[in-house]
Amino acid sequence: MATRRQTFRLYPNKQQETKLLQARRDHAYLYNACIAHRKYEWRANRKSVSYFEQQNCLPAYKKEWVEFAYLHSQALQATVKRVDLAYNAFFQGLRKPPKFKSIRKFSGWTYPATSGWKALTSGKHGSVNLNDLGIKVKMRGQAKQWGKPTTLTIVYKPGLKQWFASFTVEVPDICTKFGSNSELAYDSIVAFDLGCETAITTYDGKNVEQISNPRFTQKTEVKIKKASKELRRKQAPNRNKKIKASRRWKKANKCVAHLQRKAGSQRRDWQHKVTSEIASRYDIGVTEQLNTKGMTKKAKKGSKRKKQKAGLNKSILSVGFGTLNKMLAYKIEAKGGLMVMLPTKDIKPSQRCPKCGAVHKEWAELSNRHHACDALSTHLSPEIEPAFVFVDLSSKSGTRSSKAAQFLRVRPRPLKIWAALLLRVLVVAGFRLGKC
Repeated sequence: MATRRQTFRLYPNKQQETKLLQARRDHAYLYNACIAHRKYEWRANRKSVSYFEQQNCLPAYKKEWVEFAYLHSQALQATVKRVDLAYNAFFQGLRKPPKFKSIRKFSGWTYPATSGWKALTSGKHGSVNLNDLGIKVKMRGQAKQWGKPTTLTIVYKPGLKQWFASFTVEVPDICTKFGSNSELAYDSIVAFDLGCETAITTYDGKNVEQISNPRFTQKTEVKIKKASKELRRKQAPNRNKKIKASRRWKKANKCVAHLQRKAGSQRRDWQHKVTSEIASRYDIGVTEQLNTKGMTKKAKKGSKRKKQKAGLNKSILSVGFGTLNKMLAYKIEAKGGLMVMLPTKDIKPSQRCPKCGAVHKEWAELSNRHHACDALSTHLSPEIEPAFVFVDLSSKSGTRSSKAAQFLRVRPRPLKIWAALLLRVLVVAGFRLGKC
C-alpha cells in the first residue's frame, strides 16, 4: 500500500468558521506553551524535556485550563509532537531553534488517527465531520486516487481566508510488472531535456518536440514591481518603533501577494498539464539528474557577472526544473512505467556528441549556440543535442565499442536498482525504439 495526500477546500458557514478559528487559536496556545515549557526547564534546571513528558502532562493541562477540554486528545498530542519534531530538526542542525508562533503564522492542526473525524466522500466533493467541534463542513475537490483515509490536517490560509482539509489516503501501490504480467508494451521511450530558452525538449527516436518557456515570472514581474513601488510609499509596520501598518499598506501588500501567488499557480497548472500529456504517451522516460539547488546559487563574492547569474537563476526557477522532473517521474511510475535518471557529471550531455560519443568542452559555453562535430552531418542546437544523447545511451547495445554505450554501466547511484537491471536486459536483448 502507498500513502498519498489529497486536499479538499472547505466551505464553512459563519458559526462553523468561528469554531474552527477558536480551535486553531487554542492549538496555537498549546504549541507556544510547549515551547515555553522546554525553554524554562533548560534555563532553570538544564533539563531537556522529551515528547512523552509533555504528552503525559496533557490530562492535567486540560483539567487546569478547561477551555482546552473540548479538543480531541489525539489532536493535542499531534500539536505537541509538532514541537518535538521542530526541536529534533534543530538538534540535528537542519533548522533554527523553534520560536513562538502568532495566530497569523499558525496554519492548523492534525488528527493523527481515524478517531475524532469522519470523511463523507468517495473522492469527489462531500463533507467532513469534526467530532470535537461538533460540526459538519462541506468540502469540494476531486482526488486522483482515493482509498482509506488515515489522517486529517485542517489548514487555514490567512492571505486567502480559505480553509482546507488535507487527508492522507492509503491506496494500492502500483508495482512495475514486466513480460506477460505487464499491461504496458514498454515500446515507447522518450528522452527529455530541460532548459531556459526552450522549457522541455523531447525526442522519441524519430520526432523532436519543443515546448516553449511560458515565462510566467517575467510576465508578471512588471506588475509586481509597480505594486511593490506603491507598497513602499505606504506606512509599513515596525515592531521596534511600535508602528502599526496602515490600511493602505495592508491593501497594497495583498495586491503584491496576489500577483506572486497568481504566477505560481499558473506555473503549477502548466507543469501538471505538460507532464500529464507526456506521461500518457510514453512508458519509459530518460533524463539527467539535476541539482537545482546548486544551479541556482548566488554568484560568488567578487564576481563581475552577478546580474547575469541572477537572471539565469530566475529563468531556471521560472521553468521549475526540479518540479518537472519529479512530476514526470511519479506520473510515469504511477502507471507502471520506468523513469531513468542518468548521472549528469558522468555523461556530460551538453558536451557529448550523440553520434560518436566524443566530448567537446567548448560546447559548454552558453555563447556556443550551434554544436558541430565531424561525425554529424548537420549542426545541432544546445536545446536538442542532450535529448539525442539520452536516447543514444538508452538504446545502444552494450556489446558495441561506442564510448556513449559504456555509460550504461556506471553505478546506478541515482537509479533504482531494478530500473537499471531492466534497462540493461532490454539493451542486451536488442531493444530498439518501437521494436521488441
